Amino acid sequence: MNIYNRNLLILFNTGWLDEKAIEQEVRYLNTILRTIDDTNTISTVFELVNRNKITSDPKKILKEFSNFRLRPFRFLINKN
Repeated sequence: MNIYNRNLLILFNTGWLDEKAIEQEVRYLNTILRTIDDTNTISTVFELVNRNKITSDPKKILKEFSNFRLRPFRFLINKN
């Protein structure tokens, strides 16, 4: 199991939820985010455009995600 270091700001109306319910909601949110952060999911939902061609190759997509900034003329497109 991967543990991600993320900063989240979660706003709750404390009048509606008690401490136990808030902890449960945060656990649900972490489960959702852990599913989305999976490398297989990322490479499935994105396509990489490199000037004149579009690729769905997971290795190339993950390589571009590892860069802080995309190289010139490369675009990541979400399939949604």
